[in-house]
Amino acid sequence: MRFDIITIFPEFFGGPLDYGIVRRAREAKLIDVHTHDLRNFTHDRHRTVDDRPFGGGEGMVMKPEPLFEAVESLLGKDCSSEPPAGAAIVLLSAAGRLFTQEMARRFAKLERIVLVCGRYEGVDERVAQHLATDEISIGDFVLSGGELPAAMVLDAVTRLIPGALGNEDSTVNESFSATGDEWEKASHSAAARPAVSSITDNEVQSAGRGILDYPHYTRPPSFRGWDVPEVLLGGNHAGILRWRRARALEKTQRNRPDLLEPSPNAKP
Repeated sequence: MRFDIITIFPEFFGGPLDYGIVRRAREAKLIDVHTHDLRNFTHDRHRTVDDRPFGGGEGMVMKPEPLFEAVESLLGKDCSSEPPAGAAIVLLSAAGRLFTQEMARRFAKLERIVLVCGRYEGVDERVAQHLATDEISIGDFVLSGGELPAAMVLDAVTRLIPGALGNEDSTVNESFSATGDEWEKASHSAAARPAVSSITDNEVQSAGRGILDYPHYTRPPSFRGWDVPEVLLGGNHAGILRWRRARALEKTQRNRPDLLEPSPNAKP
């Protein structure tokens, strides 16, 4: 998969791209990442990428011309008339849809993703309407620009690409990934023998966006009087899986009850 990042701060990505799973995926040639300085797509001597908004208001807004030129020069086509096949043009914006694991899974199936980093008070709306295939936000808060969100999206998508992780099952039992179908799949995995065919329940099956990860424990088995749950020490894999499912539901109900609300697209 190829990632193209359009930004006015290309040096920002020297750190995020050189560590952990993203670095290993680059070295294994599972992903190819290119950063592009938006100012290289301007044509005035000041290399201007922003302007005052019509109607007044505080701050500056990113202009449409350099953003359209940057994206279309990379993809080799007029993207305002037809979305690129096998690619996504993602505008990182506080006004976008909330980025989810479901989106990350969809992006991971593509051949190419162009990440457009917003900045200043926002981006000309014509970019969102006529250039971007997706306008996304990483949370209900405002950042100074789209560079941090772009790095996060890149990381979230990369780890879903086959071969990026040492253990592919790691993406099944994570927060926001463990839906009813995936608990059922996990119950039949080698690590969970004997299989537990009834591992799912109504709450997991109806979870629209998955549930949070189950609690994890490591050595020592007793720390400051807090003991590792006995079920994790006994070697009963079916019992461990049931315990993890129950604790994951409890944690989701406590910290993110909104995740347990039925998805609008859930099957009856």
